[in-house]
Amino acid sequence: MMQKFNPTQLTAYFVCGTQDLPANKSLPELVEEALKAGITAYQFRDKGPKSTLKQSDRLSMAEELHQLCQKYDVPFFIDDDVALAKKVHAEGIHVGQDDEDIAQVINEVAGQMIVGYSCSTMTEIAKGDLIAGIDYYGSGPIFTTQSKDDADSEIGLTGLAKLVKRTSRPIVAIGGIKVTDLPAIAQTNVAGAAVISMISQSKEIKKTVAAMLTTNWQRQ
Repeated sequence: MMQKFNPTQLTAYFVCGTQDLPANKSLPELVEEALKAGITAYQFRDKGPKSTLKQSDRLSMAEELHQLCQKYDVPFFIDDDVALAKKVHAEGIHVGQDDEDIAQVINEVAGQMIVGYSCSTMTEIAKGDLIAGIDYYGSGPIFTTQSKDDADSEIGLTGLAKLVKRTSRPIVAIGGIKVTDLPAIAQTNVAGAAVISMISQSKEIKKTVAAMLTTNWQRQ
């Protein structure tokens, strides 16, 4: 049964793979801790030289993480792997500008999954707005981030606010976000924040997620 998309799912959006783990936790342990704390969406994004997951283990890991998300009734997204998303019946897929072609992805999953698309410039948003079937945009990095080796240069709060004004689709902010940045990010009228290290490296995950949930998101 497909979960219908609701912008509130973007409030506290956790993105994480084995490359983001603190030394003492497995990925399922960390994700369950974040789910218990109240995250509103989880994206399985496992890539880069620091990933410790073998290709042959991706399916079983995705299935385990999806089951955890179902237990807490939280949508499970897969980053840039439509075949894997279909195999595990994920609630959503997220596609970057350099990933699989967005129109092709929509063709494959339309009506079955929530579709997120990374758009961080006015041109990308303008092009995205012409494509039916995208549910939300991920925009950033808002600030400099250490979590992605291939991250673009930061767009800042001013850049983010311009993107929000340009589209009627909800935007989730991503990139270098700290708890203290949340109120200022909310002022841009984004739907929420997508974070990696803010949760994965947190000593108090419950408190960190609570800060995201209690931020006054002024959704447009």
